[in-house]
Amino acid sequence: MTSPSGPAPLALAQLCQRALEEKKAGDVRVLDVAALSSITDYLVIATATSDPHLRALRVELEKVIDASRSPIVGMETALESGWTVIDAFDVMIHLFTASQRELYGLERLWKDAVEVGPAQAAKAARAARPAKGSKSAKKSAKVAKAPQSAVKRPRAAKSGPAKSARAKPAPRTSRSA
Repeated sequence: MTSPSGPAPLALAQLCQRALEEKKAGDVRVLDVAALSSITDYLVIATATSDPHLRALRVELEKVIDASRSPIVGMETALESGWTVIDAFDVMIHLFTASQRELYGLERLWKDAVEVGPAQAAKAARAARPAKGSKSAKKSAKVAKAPQSAVKRPRAAKSGPAKSARAKPAPRTSRSA
């Protein structure tokens, strides 16, 4: 699918992912469902800590999507339902409270989808590294194995009065009845 305007679908999904992570959403996942769905290419799923947090995440996503010049086709949210859906054409964002996310289990429903995220970015970065045996690989290996300087850092001074300057507690007296 191709969005009428705005960034590429993957770029929009990753933009939404970053915005959600910055707003402290939990367990943010991006699923590539293009091969499995005729209505969207990516699902972004995240968990809010509460209903007010859910609303704050929705508002932030509206700002981010509008700023990216992507259309919001629709939005579905019911007060205190624990689930908000934002349809940005090629990207659908599902925001849940923890209990609702567990109940609906979209990750289980879309278990055949490919997850796109930090793990995939790290994998791509590893694939972009020079091959073993090349000059640049040997050079980066030497840099990585360079010994750390053995500079000792001075210990921080202890705060508070010295032991001898501390006041002694008053002796206890027993009461006689």
